[in-house]
Amino acid sequence: MDLSQYIHAAPVASVIFAITIAYSLVAFYNDMVYEKSILHPYSVYQGKSLYTLITSGFIHADLMHLFFNMFTFFFFAFTLESPQLLGHWQFALLYFLSMVLADLPSVVKHKDNYNYRSLGASGAISAVIFSYILFNPLDSMYLMFLPIPIPAIVFGILYLIYCSYASKKQWGNINHDAHFFGAVAGLMITIILKPHVLSDFIHAITLKLQSFGH
Repeated sequence: MDLSQYIHAAPVASVIFAITIAYSLVAFYNDMVYEKSILHPYSVYQGKSLYTLITSGFIHADLMHLFFNMFTFFFFAFTLESPQLLGHWQFALLYFLSMVLADLPSVVKHKDNYNYRSLGASGAISAVIFSYILFNPLDSMYLMFLPIPIPAIVFGILYLIYCSYASKKQWGNINHDAHFFGAVAGLMITIILKPHVLSDFIHAITLKLQSFGH
């Protein structure tokens, strides 16, 4: 598809994609925008700068962080927004509500740590990925740096296990909690918006398991 077709098919994803890139690039070169936008759990827990629960999802640590998130967003969000799956306003609700829900556990966890800050769209993008998995549990997906296709449902399970373990071990300067809770939020919101998706998901998995017995 050309650019106009992407915009017509997924207007919400197109706008989020463009704004995230533009906002992140501005924040790279404007310290005031960066500092005003980043999530500071200590302040948010005290009722200050609540807007950063959203703005922090539009800025990134560096170009690689931005590229990886937008690369992932591109491959899942535009398909997910289609009327055959989630739909336009439903996608918008999923994305922004998950962005907030993904960060709330971090706000509580780090409420007394003045030096802790968090940024990036990863929580909301995790929600997008897991919403997609509900609709397509048997699609092939890839783990990072492992070019071997695995079923989406297996990817999802491994992803949640990794995020939980990495959070406990505090691996890297990454908010693994946001990834985990963003994924969980994506599952819950999708099921609420499209209740049939759960029975369809179970049916697809059941048929696949039954096929192994033949």
